[in-house]
Amino acid sequence: MAAQATDRIPLFFILAPVAGIAAWLGIGKVGLGLTALLILAVLLGSVIAAVHHAEIVAQRVGEPFGGLILALSVTVIEAGLIISLMLSGDPKPALMRDTMVATIVLVLHGIAGLSILVGGTLHRENRFRVPGANALLAVLMPMAVLVLIVPNHVVSVPGPYYSLAQLTFVSLVCLALYAAFLFVQTNRHRDYFLPEDGASSEAHARPSGRLAILSFVLLCTALLAVVMLAKCLAPALEDGVVALGAPAAIVGVIVAAIVLMPETGTALKAAAHNRMQSAINLALGSGVACIGLTLPAVAFVAWWNDMPLALGVSGGHSVLLALGFAVAMLTYGTGRTNILSGIIHLVLAATFVFTIFAP
Repeated sequence: MAAQATDRIPLFFILAPVAGIAAWLGIGKVGLGLTALLILAVLLGSVIAAVHHAEIVAQRVGEPFGGLILALSVTVIEAGLIISLMLSGDPKPALMRDTMVATIVLVLHGIAGLSILVGGTLHRENRFRVPGANALLAVLMPMAVLVLIVPNHVVSVPGPYYSLAQLTFVSLVCLALYAAFLFVQTNRHRDYFLPEDGASSEAHARPSGRLAILSFVLLCTALLAVVMLAKCLAPALEDGVVALGAPAAIVGVIVAAIVLMPETGTALKAAAHNRMQSAINLALGSGVACIGLTLPAVAFVAWWNDMPLALGVSGGHSVLLALGFAVAMLTYGTGRTNILSGIIHLVLAATFVFTIFAP
């Protein structure tokens, strides 16, 4: 039965990318209104479809290339959303920073917190491998500090900016860290990221070659639809933020939430089935991939278009990041979680969003 399930693609995942391309070709930039809501729904459908097709291709090619395909797909979605918004209208030097810090908070406290709360509620206590969680944190922490905090303390360029040489170096460091992590996760210490019984978190029949090729075509179609629809929606998103009187930083939270939406659903499903290891891998792994691959891509586009990138976060958010990583080390240092840990992480996520509106 499992093999039969992989021989066909649900109709939704075929129609969503096609609808996205059709919407992009038929509609230009849109303002606030019903049309914007419809385009947003089509965009979200394309995001979900892209991740679904990336998973099928990943299952076909196997590791380590499967994990790389998933990471690249998420990166294209995030980078596409950021670049589309940056290139539309007035300059937005802080958009990259706002999205990165929102991504870290959402994976560290939002997705992980919800997963721990769901797992603890249904199973009282969940177990996972400490070395795997520590490896994820060990990569995510220096990335966060280098990208979001160090710019406030260098003197080559005034303000929360890197010079071109510094930005290039940090981008290469993020790429190197991600490459090293990918090698450890998929090769040298793969067992760190598997359940304690050593079994795979989920059994999948290998998709056929025909199905993998079709999914690859639909994956490319969905990614193109996401990038183009984001460009169409940029004016409506900006007008909506202004109309609500919300701070501009909330746009970064919206972008991060859209990008992480599929991973959130998958992580919650894993936690509900008492597979906390898979939930942690998805949550923290998404943060590592988003920073390690998105920053270099956006930095290149910013350099090519002579656009500044304000990366340094405020003092308040620096403190919240430090507190968040300290709590994460306590949470993932025991190999066990319960509802208390989940509640604490969700409180920290709520605090971050609150301080955007009340800095």
